[in-house]
Amino acid sequence: MTKKIALFWPGDARQKPNELALPNITEATVQLETALKKLGRQTYRVEGFLSKPHESIEKLGPIDDPMIGVCVHWFYGPHTCDGVAGKDNPLLLASNFSGRWPGLVGLLNTGACLEMLNRPFSRVWTSSPDFSKDSAFMDRLAEWCETGKIKYGESQIAYGGPVSADAFARAKRVAAGIRQRKPLFLMLGDTSMGMINGYFGPRLLHSVGFAEHKIDQAWIIDRGKRIDEARIDRALAFVKEKGITFHWGEKDAEDFDERATREQLRDYLVVLDLLQEFKADGLGWQYQLGLIPLRPPSDLAEGLFNSTCRPESNGDTIATATEADQGNLVPMEMMKRLLKDKGLHQAVMFHDVRWGAEHDGRFLWVLLNSGSCGAYAFNHDPNTLKGTHSYRQPSLYFPTPGGSFAGESLPGKMTWARAYIKNDVLWMDIGRGEVVKLPPKVRDEWWEGTTRQWPFMAADMGISQETLMAHYLSNHVAVAYGDIFDEMVALSQELGFRVRVLSGQ
Repeated sequence: MTKKIALFWPGDARQKPNELALPNITEATVQLETALKKLGRQTYRVEGFLSKPHESIEKLGPIDDPMIGVCVHWFYGPHTCDGVAGKDNPLLLASNFSGRWPGLVGLLNTGACLEMLNRPFSRVWTSSPDFSKDSAFMDRLAEWCETGKIKYGESQIAYGGPVSADAFARAKRVAAGIRQRKPLFLMLGDTSMGMINGYFGPRLLHSVGFAEHKIDQAWIIDRGKRIDEARIDRALAFVKEKGITFHWGEKDAEDFDERATREQLRDYLVVLDLLQEFKADGLGWQYQLGLIPLRPPSDLAEGLFNSTCRPESNGDTIATATEADQGNLVPMEMMKRLLKDKGLHQAVMFHDVRWGAEHDGRFLWVLLNSGSCGAYAFNHDPNTLKGTHSYRQPSLYFPTPGGSFAGESLPGKMTWARAYIKNDVLWMDIGRGEVVKLPPKVRDEWWEGTTRQWPFMAADMGISQETLMAHYLSNHVAVAYGDIFDEMVALSQELGFRVRVLSGQ
């Protein structure tokens, strides 16, 4: 590999997050430059944040030298992918490991986008404030400098595997139901913020037995004008009576009031009507970024749809993926059906893989996404919304006031999954683990160190930190309480997914 290396800053499309990240990304870049100099490499910087796809095309496209993307905050996949797709010069995504500054989240999302485009890349990360003093990081960086790639062990990855006879029979039964009446997803827009890895399209969806129907999000605004105010009155009375705590008018949330929640319930009712009109089974809701200045956040509605206890409920959840992410929506619908068939509660939670740390001898991940976690995680009671809190979504990202759907997830055994595109076909990652109850002090440190307004889950995902960071192909994950691991492996294989089992056992 050549001695000269280009460093670039993949960015958010919004100016303010990039401005806030500037001190951290500058420091991380200096750390990388120092580390690379110790390895005998010369570096130069691509000017400024890449905050639009054309900037990636114009600034990265002409570069044939090896490149390193500096990942220290949330950024959009196309702001790297569009400039490097179709090229084969060595590419490395180098991330911090921070909950407050989620470069690892951006790395995981952009890595999945690159994988979808069949663009080779490598990844490396460190939590050390001095990169050069992290020996594992330096060894991996040296490997990339010499070979143009970094290889990580796969001892915790298997491809398929045996399942029990009961699990196989249950999977066959659920698969038969899917084939008898193909599940239909109502898609309110495409994936948000450049998450191209989360959009599969009709060809791949139909190959595994699912269908989609797209609805323009403008319908939410138009139809919302015709929602009867009495329905909103009843919906608000319902969520209050069932136990949601609304944090209206608190510090830094003075503009968050009952009116904002009513508008969120208006959107919930619009989408509920659309789901019924099109007889859809699941929901992908883009929301960001187009609706941000026009409508309150979709998170309250998403959390309600992922709960059996909700206004005008038919007794079922409606599997709902925030950011219109089909990579979570597909396994959520599959897991829901398996849970019901097994006599377990059907709720499946949507989360970000946000950050993690050692606690009590094992590595735990903070799973934290703004709104697509149902109330069952907080109370294990399908008939209530108790334990759910609605805080004003941070105004930096959500200028129109509205609340989240948050709470502390209860402990219990869990199964997790994620679908993604690799080598132009659909794959499914599947694992089992445990949701853990942390001591209050640790919980609060971790929660405050990420985003306190969002639902919190501390989870042992059954694999090492390195396995997830090195191999996982998303920043999102679907989580269900209960053991449906064998059933999910069997159902994924039956429907035609390639399967990776991620397990430390």
